[in-house]
Amino acid sequence: MISEEWKPLLDEDVQTYISSQIGQSMTKLALQRNPFQTLDWKLILRQIEAKTKAKEKLPTWFKTATIIYPSKISVEQTSSEQTAAYKASLVSGKNLIDLTGGFGVDAYYFARNFKQVIHCEHIIALSEIVAHNYTQLKIKNIHCYAGESETILENLQTSFDWIYIDPSRRNDAKGKVFLLRDCEPNVPNLLDYYFKFSPKILIKTAPLLDITAGVQELNHVAIIHIVAIENEVKELLWEIHHAFNGNPMLKTVNLSKKGTEFFEFERTTNIKEVTFSEPLAYLYEPNAAVMKSGGFEEITSQFPVKKLHQHSHLYTSDVKIDFCGRIFEITKQIDYSKANMKRYLENQKANITTRNFPETVENIRKKWKINEGGELYCFFTTDLNNHKIVLLCKKIK
Repeated sequence: MISEEWKPLLDEDVQTYISSQIGQSMTKLALQRNPFQTLDWKLILRQIEAKTKAKEKLPTWFKTATIIYPSKISVEQTSSEQTAAYKASLVSGKNLIDLTGGFGVDAYYFARNFKQVIHCEHIIALSEIVAHNYTQLKIKNIHCYAGESETILENLQTSFDWIYIDPSRRNDAKGKVFLLRDCEPNVPNLLDYYFKFSPKILIKTAPLLDITAGVQELNHVAIIHIVAIENEVKELLWEIHHAFNGNPMLKTVNLSKKGTEFFEFERTTNIKEVTFSEPLAYLYEPNAAVMKSGGFEEITSQFPVKKLHQHSHLYTSDVKIDFCGRIFEITKQIDYSKANMKRYLENQKANITTRNFPETVENIRKKWKINEGGELYCFFTTDLNNHKIVLLCKKIK
């Protein structure tokens, strides 16, 4: 049951008003008179702000009547429906327990692939809201428990096909290097305890977690998924299998309106041979998920491309190929010099990218008065002979 505090929000007039204010300036709204004298104005404003945030990120929730939102920050911190659907595609079985349930988006999508899902949330009010929302969403196979996840595990005494955890960084860890042991719950310390209840664990972390550090902190890492949306890495997913002791697979995915790009390889310490080349007819820039994976040598093993420089992470070929990233046709190559910059780029309009180059994009734009945008794409980089060059390109993909 939803608490008395939230019930007035379900009134039809209140819901209609909240929906009518979506996208409005919160600063201006805060100065307006409260049209509902029996309701806390700040509570209504929080609903408007959070629902506005949910419009693009959580369309299912946004389109469903009488959904209650805890706060804008809860919506900001939750998985998007896109990433939740992807991670749900990775797991299936009889039952799963989500130890860090939050707003419940991940559990909602897990419920499509499991007969039963347990949603754990230590904040009682949030657990009540999520349970209410699941009723509105007509979900019947998720059971919400309020309390500490370890206590819930002990009380249930159930074996699960999967445990899911989205640990949050502790406040006292701000400013430090991001490590899993600086999060709540402390998964590295609790891993053996979790294995008492499930042989498989799926962990979600922020993209800034260093992959090498994560592998060092965790045992039995079978697969690491790097998930990007529209070329921006959103999260890392760590599959922990109790019986696994080999090298983990790195699987990258870039979810885009233009299509989905996949790239995967086994994470080993073996150094692969790489072929280098001067810029040829086409230029390739790996997507953000591939860049995060660090599989720069693997690219030349899996694609018929050559690398421009050991540290440039740009690739080239004579014949255009399909690639997990952006593709450009090189229209001209110039040495980076004052004369060339004045001749080809000064006072022009161009999109600028730097790779293994001593100057920043901002500095280049300021120095040569280059405006942003247009059809011209310029890559400032270093070639295999350590010469600073600029590649003038036309974007193909």
